[in-house]
Amino acid sequence: MVSGERTRRVALFAGSFDPMTKGHLDILTQASRLFDRVVVAIGLHPGKAPLFSPDERAALVRGVVEKERLEAEIVVSYFQGLTVDEAHRHGAVALVRGIRDSGDLDYEMQLAGMNVRLAPDVGTVFLPASVETRPITATLVRQIAGLGGDVSGFVPPVVADALREKFVRH
Repeated sequence: MVSGERTRRVALFAGSFDPMTKGHLDILTQASRLFDRVVVAIGLHPGKAPLFSPDERAALVRGVVEKERLEAEIVVSYFQGLTVDEAHRHGAVALVRGIRDSGDLDYEMQLAGMNVRLAPDVGTVFLPASVETRPITATLVRQIAGLGGDVSGFVPPVVADALREKFVRH
């Protein structure tokens, strides 16, 4: 490396983002302080029936990101298959994982252990959820929105609007 030149550090933040919540944004904000580029990788699982299509989820993530002042470059991608393969595709040195509670930690430690066996060159960085976002899950947000509840405290405004529109149409 030439003096004064710096290696760009890339992280992969994978999830379903169905929909993106304030919890996701909290972790993304933290990751953007640690890495030069964060890839928000939307996982596509053939066996699951998401509320939002991959394109809708990507548009929501981009809509949230453009309204925030994040320190890193944010890239949005979709993937099927192994998260570590997507990390390699983007040149990521780390997987970013949010931790809300001890249940998350137990599961995420198992996942990290398997991932390091599959890709020893990709580390895992655990970031703790803020106290305000700790109880938020995309599953609960979908359930509350589906029952007509107000989710504006749990998701960014662009996502709250999309949820209202989605459930008005159903």
